[in-house]
Amino acid sequence: MTADVIRVEGVSKSFGPVDALADITLHVRRGEVLGLIGDNGAGKSTLIKILTGYHQPDGGRILFEGEPATLKSVVHARSLGIETVFQDLAMVDDLPVYLNLHLNRELTHRPIPFLRRREMKHRAREALDSIGIDIPSVTAEVGMLSGGQRQAIAIARSVYSKAKLLLLDEPLAAMGAKESALILRLLQELKRRGDIAIILIAHNYGQVIDICDRVNLLQHGEITFDRPAAETSVAELLDLVNAEYHLGEP
Repeated sequence: MTADVIRVEGVSKSFGPVDALADITLHVRRGEVLGLIGDNGAGKSTLIKILTGYHQPDGGRILFEGEPATLKSVVHARSLGIETVFQDLAMVDDLPVYLNLHLNRELTHRPIPFLRRREMKHRAREALDSIGIDIPSVTAEVGMLSGGQRQAIAIARSVYSKAKLLLLDEPLAAMGAKESALILRLLQELKRRGDIAIILIAHNYGQVIDICDRVNLLQHGEITFDRPAAETSVAELLDLVNAEYHLGEP
């Protein structure tokens, strides 16, 4: 068993009278993919924003690589190695792949701040090839690529930034079968490498079962289910999620 990259113990968060998170405890090991599922409003977004340093928890604690951590800001979380890929990707469509991969991390000459374009192109190609992303040219504008390719580049950017924990917010949403297969292959490759912990938020339980090592179900601000993916099923997950809607029915 590898060590936990992140461990969350008893974390809570309220917004006025609304308890978004009640008592969250979860952990992810290096090389592990944790599937985080739950209905809309369950608290997934709040939890991710706490793990990225955007929100501060009201209670509980976070351990990062075994040490207590106060994630002061998004910049601070990223400096520790916590990277997030949201649905909007934060890509610049009219910039080429290699510049998107180096966004806010551009390589420049000193003392004259000219871009080291040739080196960035070379590093971008190496980064993409190292995790099996087939992009014909790193000089292609990102806006001309498919949704799957754009998602893959956003993930590659996080990996290239030496992420230790990668948070993926619905990376397969609104994708066709071919594009989803591209991202699933990428996640399998990251699992094979074994050096990154991944939390995957997804609504497609079949994909969660296929790619994740464990599954956590978040309901009403609490983790109500934690089990190896191999020991559950799509039917069981659907039953658990839908059960609350049938409470009180005759």
